[in-house]
Amino acid sequence: MLKQQIQKDLSEAVKQSNEIARLTLRVLSSEISKKEKEKRYQLSKEKSVQELEELSTLTNEEIIDVISSEAKKRKEAISEFEKAGRDELVEKEKKELEILQKYLPEQLTEEALEKTVKEVIESTGAETMKDMGKVMGQIMPKVKGRADGDQVSQVVKKLLE
Repeated sequence: MLKQQIQKDLSEAVKQSNEIARLTLRVLSSEISKKEKEKRYQLSKEKSVQELEELSTLTNEEIIDVISSEAKKRKEAISEFEKAGRDELVEKEKKELEILQKYLPEQLTEEALEKTVKEVIESTGAETMKDMGKVMGQIMPKVKGRADGDQVSQVVKKLLE
């Protein structure tokens, strides 16, 4: 399971004194725990105590959502630090992003993403920008974890214009 792999890699980073990996994986582990607590709280309203621990453990898909969120934060930070001319922080964020991307599924190429978007546009009968919401609603579950939402949005806009 993905959670155990992250914990194992965190232990290795600590043993090897890999500061950037250690910090990144600790933040990621903390975010996963936070999501599990949120899930447990939601379930506590309807389930018994024994069921809660088992049911609140995140699935690999939910963990990938957490990792994607953390990766998106790093991408946004890189962009902001580049604007501010903070090269040392850009490098730090890029290293963290690289660590996080090891746990994400292989990302779709631009061509593969365009092909998938074209298929959804055809299947939904979308023709104009007014249909963008319909297309995005269909495409996002198909590319979840394998393409950034902003990237998908840009491709959909390009193909609908």
